[in-house]
Amino acid sequence: MASADVRKDLLDCSICLNIYTDPVTLRCGHNFCQDCIDQVLDTQEGSGVYSCPECRAESVERPVLVRNITLCNIAESFLFTQPAQEETGIFCTYCVDSSVPAVKSCVLCEASLCDKHLRVHSKAPEHVLTEPTTSPEKRKCSIHRELLKYFCIKDSVCICVSCRLDGEHQGHQVEMLDEASGKKKKRLRNVLQELITKREETEKRVRNVQERKSKVHRRADKVAKEVSALFTEIRRQLEDLEKRVLSEISRQKDELSLSISDLLQQLELKKDELSMKIHHIEELCNMTDPMTVLQGPDMGDAEERDDKDQERQEKHLPDGGHLDVGFISQTLHTLSRMMRDVKIGIHIPKPADMFLDVNTAHNELHISDDRKTASCSEKKQNRPEIPVRFQRFYNVLSSSSFSSGRYYWEAECCKAAWWKIGMCYPSIERKGDQSCIGDNDKSWCLQREKGLYTIIHDSKVIYLPHKISSNRVRISLDYEGGKLSFYELCEPIRHLHTFTATFTEPLHAAISVFWRKKDGVYVDSWVRIVDLQR
Repeated sequence: MASADVRKDLLDCSICLNIYTDPVTLRCGHNFCQDCIDQVLDTQEGSGVYSCPECRAESVERPVLVRNITLCNIAESFLFTQPAQEETGIFCTYCVDSSVPAVKSCVLCEASLCDKHLRVHSKAPEHVLTEPTTSPEKRKCSIHRELLKYFCIKDSVCICVSCRLDGEHQGHQVEMLDEASGKKKKRLRNVLQELITKREETEKRVRNVQERKSKVHRRADKVAKEVSALFTEIRRQLEDLEKRVLSEISRQKDELSLSISDLLQQLELKKDELSMKIHHIEELCNMTDPMTVLQGPDMGDAEERDDKDQERQEKHLPDGGHLDVGFISQTLHTLSRMMRDVKIGIHIPKPADMFLDVNTAHNELHISDDRKTASCSEKKQNRPEIPVRFQRFYNVLSSSSFSSGRYYWEAECCKAAWWKIGMCYPSIERKGDQSCIGDNDKSWCLQREKGLYTIIHDSKVIYLPHKISSNRVRISLDYEGGKLSFYELCEPIRHLHTFTATFTEPLHAAISVFWRKKDGVYVDSWVRIVDLQR
């Protein structure tokens, strides 16, 4: 119990809370491990004032550390009495009859010592004691078998006195091991601080990426719920509409069937009546008595009137094509209107009807008559030199622009060509290097060059990790949301990249097309805006 109290009151460093290691004393009288107080003073170095961690006594200059030999011996003696030495697995060299745990190793003697043999061991300075080790000889020079006391700065190795005076390190700059170790520790502390800072930055980036991942998952789950709710509502309304249409068809069927049944009954009665009359007339025709024949009824006129009435009725009789398709057509219009009126939280971009502005086209770009296709031309177009026309690069802009809303447009590109497609501000330069789409802060584009696909804005290039197999690309704009996205129209559609920005001007579609060679011959290069209104 008393031993524990001694340790608590006298032997614990107040910084690391462990037993002193190489204890040193400040001017105020407080003791600390040398490494612990060095680290504290290093952190105070930039402030211009040094203070004791215990009493806060201040000094302008870095305090001089004085080794406390007495306290060092007390700490070592205390450690020798502690029953934890068996854990090293190193035993006393001189206890040959039994395995007694070693408490120290002597570098000079190259032997390990138990507590008993340590008491009688030489206390001469050359007998350097270390923590128990199986290889104390490593602290000696392998050539001269002398203690390693110096550090050769040139060769970065520990050397002995003979190495320094007569050996291969003669004339080299050297330092005492403690001094060299202190300098290395200082460098390592700086490296450690840099690594800690980098780790903290990396942890912050990890948290940010994880949060972005969580946001993606939350957004995806929300959209999935909205889509499920949308289709559930559509199915419900479709089922209601189907019931209404089928009910109306059934009603019309019953109504028309009743009219037809009435006429059919009349015709059946007429048929029976005609059969009776035919039989009566046949009997009259077979009689031989003239008087009886002449006195018989003549039914021709009545039959003719009845036939005309029935023919008129039969003429107006509805057939299978007399269902009220107008009602069904109106119902389909209701269905179309219902689909338009469905409210969901997913904002779907509208297709944009894009045309190329010939006034902006470079004079070596041919623009098709429908103003949908831009291609390189061997013949200069001789268009007038006006301020909005591109002079250096083979660029052309769309005639329409977008300053709000969500829209998309699609382009079909020559697979073997070198092209750029994207969007830009109308204030983009028309001459010089800054007029190249993507090489300024006024334009965003997807580029194909020599089979490689890149995303470019403000001259910053991002290489796409995968190959684009389709020759059709979609560009989607969310102006207020500050997003410009590129998609490859393959199966399924693949997202390529999304730019985020705060747009400050209207955006025009922008296209660049460059010549390409095949077997040394220039061949067609083109980009075509897809007509989405068809």
